[in-house]
Amino acid sequence: MADLRHIWNNGGVALGAWIMLREPLLAEAAARAGYDFVCVDLQHGACDFEHLASMVQAIELGGSTPLARVPWNEPWMIGRALDNGTAGVIVPMVNTAEEAAAAVAACRYAPDGSRSVGSVAASGRHPNYVAEANQHVLCIVMIETMQAVANIDEILSVPGIDAVYIGPADLSLTLGLRGTSDQTDPRFYDALQIVVHACHHHGVVPGIHGNAAVAARRVAAGFQLMSVTSDHGPAQAAFVADLASSRPS
Repeated sequence: MADLRHIWNNGGVALGAWIMLREPLLAEAAARAGYDFVCVDLQHGACDFEHLASMVQAIELGGSTPLARVPWNEPWMIGRALDNGTAGVIVPMVNTAEEAAAAVAACRYAPDGSRSVGSVAASGRHPNYVAEANQHVLCIVMIETMQAVANIDEILSVPGIDAVYIGPADLSLTLGLRGTSDQTDPRFYDALQIVVHACHHHGVVPGIHGNAAVAARRVAAGFQLMSVTSDHGPAQAAFVADLASSRPS
C-alpha cells in the first residue's frame, strides 16, 4: 500500500483512480494497476456505505490506499467512512474555515476532535488503530467554489488539514463557465494558482480532480494529489469504440 504522506514528503505526486461503480473487482483492478490511491465516490457514484467495506477490502487486496469521498461534510458520514477502513476522506464543498474545522474534528478522536470510537473494520486490521488514527488518517477538503478560493488562507489556517482537492467542474460553474475538468479562461488558472500558492505557504498538499489528458499540466502547476482515471467513463468509451469498429461499414 502506498504511503501518501511519504510520497508527498519526498516531493512526489500521488496519482489515483476514481471509482463510481459499486464493483469490488474494478476497484481491485485499479489498485493492482499501480495507482497510489483508489477513491470510492460516495457522493456522486453508485456506491453507498453498504458497499464501502467490500470496496476497501478489494483496494487493499490490490495493494493501493483506499480513500472515500463522503456525500457531505457530516460527522456521521466521515466517521462511518473511516470506520469502514478508508485511509482518509475527501470532504466536498468546504467553503469556510468553520466548515474546514468541522471536517477536521470529524476525522480526529478526542482530544483533537469529536470522532466517535467504534471502528470495527479499521480496528480489526490495525490493533492500535484508535491510538494511532489521529496521526495517520487523511483529512482532505474540497475547494469547489470561488468563495472557497477567496477564503483559502483562512481555510488552510485550520490545523489538521492534510490536503485540499479542487473540484474543477464546480469551480468552473461558479466562474460562469461550463462545468468541465479543464478550461481556457485565465480566471480558472488564476484560481488554481491561488490555491497552490496558499497550500505551499501553509504546508498543505495541493490536489485536484482530473484525468490523464490534463495530468502533466497539473503536475507542472504544482499539484501533488490527483485522480487521472475513473471506472465508468473509460469503460463506456471502450464499449462505444469497440462497437463502432465492429459494425460493418
